Formats: sequence, structure tokens, C-alpha cells
Amino acid sequence: MAGTFKFELVSPERVLLAVDAEQAMVPGVEGDFTVFSGHAPLISALRPGLLEVLTAAGKRQIFVKSGFADVNAASVTVLAETAFDVADASQSKIADEIAAAEADLAAAKDDDERTLAQTAIDRLRNLGGKAA
Repeated sequence: MAGTFKFELVSPERVLLAVDAEQAMVPGVEGDFTVFSGHAPLISALRPGLLEVLTAAGKRQIFVKSGFADVNAASVTVLAETAFDVADASQSKIADEIAAAEADLAAAKDDDERTLAQTAIDRLRNLGGKAA
């Protein structure tokens, strides 16, 4: 059996998820990366995408818009500006998030902000077909 590590997903309002995880796949700005128990220390900014957490109970998919991941050998803490469980997301929730991302795109001041906003829009539209 694979080793586990403490995984926490925290939003500005509250702790969204705190579990013992076997692996976590994180959408970093430099590319996706997978974390296992014993991982080397790492801090990464997040880009819009799916955060996948594998536990003994199964896999959770969570959309994150932006934030940071703090990784060490025994734990992963993800601080996310926006996060929601894909399994619980309604079409209206995804539509609201797309509208917010479109507003971010319209207000973007540089290419980096435009790229992140467009990435959020694209990823959220892909989720639209999967939501209940």
C-alpha cells in the first residue's frame, strides 16, 4: 500500500478538504505535477484547472482558479482563491464561474492576466458538460 500524507485545501473562507491522501495531482503554473508521500519540498503558484486527490475512499476532483501549493514530505497545503468540488457543481455554478472569469479577462491588464483568465474560461467550459 502506498504511503499517505496530510492534504489540506483551504479557501479564504474555510478549510474545504482535509484528508489523508495517497497522491495529489496539482495544476501548477509551470505544469501539472503529482505529489506522493515523501515528496521534496516545493512551492508552486496554481493555474486554473483540476486538482485531483486520491484517497483510500476514491478520487476527488476539485476545480481551482488560482492560489498556491505548499508541498513537503509529510503534507500538502493548497491555498486556493476559488475552489469547488466538480462532483457537486451545478450548471449554474459553472456558468457563474465562467461569467466571473470573463469579467477577469475583460479587466486584464497584461498578457499573463489574460492568459490565466482565458485558461479559466476554457477549463470551466470543459466542466460544463460534466456537471449535474
